[in-house]
Amino acid sequence: MRVGFAGLGAIGAPMAAHLVSGNDLAVWNRTGDRAEAFVREHGGRAVGSPRELAEHAEILITCLPSSREVEGILDGGEGILDGIRPGSLVLDCTSGDPGASRRIAARFAERQVAFADAPVSGGTDGAAAAALTVMVGSDAETFERAVPVLRAFGRRIEHMGPVGAGHAMKAVNNALLGVNILAVGEGLVSLVKAGVPAPKALEVLNASSGRSFVSEKLVPERVLPRTWPVTFRLALLDKDVRIATNVAEQGQVQTPVLNLASELLAAARAQLGEEADYLEAIKLIEAQAGAEIAS
Repeated sequence: MRVGFAGLGAIGAPMAAHLVSGNDLAVWNRTGDRAEAFVREHGGRAVGSPRELAEHAEILITCLPSSREVEGILDGGEGILDGIRPGSLVLDCTSGDPGASRRIAARFAERQVAFADAPVSGGTDGAAAAALTVMVGSDAETFERAVPVLRAFGRRIEHMGPVGAGHAMKAVNNALLGVNILAVGEGLVSLVKAGVPAPKALEVLNASSGRSFVSEKLVPERVLPRTWPVTFRLALLDKDVRIATNVAEQGQVQTPVLNLASELLAAARAQLGEEADYLEAIKLIEAQAGAEIAS
């Protein structure tokens, strides 16, 4: 199968690596050096533009920071739409915006190209292990066509509904992650200030009803030892929470908790910068309280 993959970031590169075996894989990245390094390590071949990628691919996968970047590589003489052939399939694994997905799908439909939004969850570990959860928004026929290629990096592949539904699901999932990071951070800092050692607080929390992915994995592995690897930028989490609040607003759902989380994460992004990891938002809670969650 001729597969094209655009976007070789922390998540995209290991996803694409699983597609080398058994496929004729071409890759493109905004920084060409990264594409060349991918080819040296994993195989496949690098191309010079989104148009060349589209000309190569029967199935084209995008995994970019946001829908803005996806829309940005559609046109301009060297864009995807300049090279895509009728009958192709485009899978957008970006954590994107449902409204943008519907616009993009309509443009591909004009060229008789199928489209699905297919964002993933599971982080860099899940991408490396081909154990991602994939949330697909498409019609039923497109979903069935997409499943075989998504299985290369996805352990659980779910059809969420029409185009845009996958991105709505991913945004709400990440919004809940953001809320949980803030809540766990506040709770643990409060316990430290009350005299409870952070490791003991986590031990009891994780044996009780307040446990979560954040308390069971992220805090023990990163916050306690004070290591902050950048696996998912805070800027992208901020973007996803704003998408989730927009989805809720369009459905006339009031979301005071998500709105507050959005404000706090935007403030953390402004203070910590565009390259900070998402978990570093906890640092601001610690700084305000004058206490650290540490071993």
